[in-house]
Amino acid sequence: MMSDIELPIRGRTYREPEGPHSVVVRGRDIEPALQHVAERDDCRSLAVISLPAEVPDLSALARRRLLLVDSDSGRLRDFAEVALRAEAEVEWIRSARPPFERLAAALLPVGAVVLAAGSSTRMPGSQKLLLEFDGRPMVRHAVEAASDGGCHQVVVVYSAADVKEAVDGAAELVHNPDAHTGMASSLKAGLRALRPEIEAAVVLLGDQPLVGSRTVAALLRAWRREGSRPAVAVSKRRGASNESQPGRRAGAQWTPPVVLSREMWDELYALEGDAGARQILDGHPELLDTVPAPGRPDDIDTPADYAKILSLFPRRKSRKRA
Repeated sequence: MMSDIELPIRGRTYREPEGPHSVVVRGRDIEPALQHVAERDDCRSLAVISLPAEVPDLSALARRRLLLVDSDSGRLRDFAEVALRAEAEVEWIRSARPPFERLAAALLPVGAVVLAAGSSTRMPGSQKLLLEFDGRPMVRHAVEAASDGGCHQVVVVYSAADVKEAVDGAAELVHNPDAHTGMASSLKAGLRALRPEIEAAVVLLGDQPLVGSRTVAALLRAWRREGSRPAVAVSKRRGASNESQPGRRAGAQWTPPVVLSREMWDELYALEGDAGARQILDGHPELLDTVPAPGRPDDIDTPADYAKILSLFPRRKSRKRA
């Protein structure tokens, strides 16, 4: 922050930042902000709230992101035109006040990794991710939850060709030829496929059809809030709620999906075999927040699990049988 703006966004500081960062500034302070951008190659984006009357030289923003917030359509248009000529990537919000959720989403983009390379060994005769729920293959529900929940990029890690076909262009696809070695190889393949500007990954399982977009959106809101920990997951304690400091206790019970900050990825890349984020987080509960979220995180491993889901939510008959 380079102005007196009270926004409860993760990573907020008024000091000179270390490492990759974004800048948020009021329009009256745009000149020092542009100077900062010109001096720092690791400043990825600039957000300007309440634009000044005159458009300054925006050439320092070439190949960087610019977010504009103002209630005046004319000023937004004038700034956007100059920024586009400077080869900046531009987004604007017509609003008199800085909307927290949209600002936070623009400054802290999150990608999704959908793990869909399992062998379905406990579901005899079927690739469980192809089983239908509400008229669509199970894996498509995870993709839609991520996309509709606010993820900027969605990657599906798969092994079987029929899973690739079921995704049907709804997400980016990453083939994992080493899926037989365990979950760690799929997790690492998905993380490596995320774009450089992605600040965190939400990891979803392809066999949780009752995890919807509201669950993902709740996790992203919690992770983007000031003071959040590197990882945020769904709490298993139904009905528990603590908006100010969710999940701040050792040994908190949690379930996927889970948001994992980029700062954790080096540890995740070191995992082997069937290990996942749980191998890190259960040993370091200080890294994790848990939040109550809508939806049900039930995963489908056996024919009995699938039958239970269909009996609870018989919206459409499935044409495939486990």
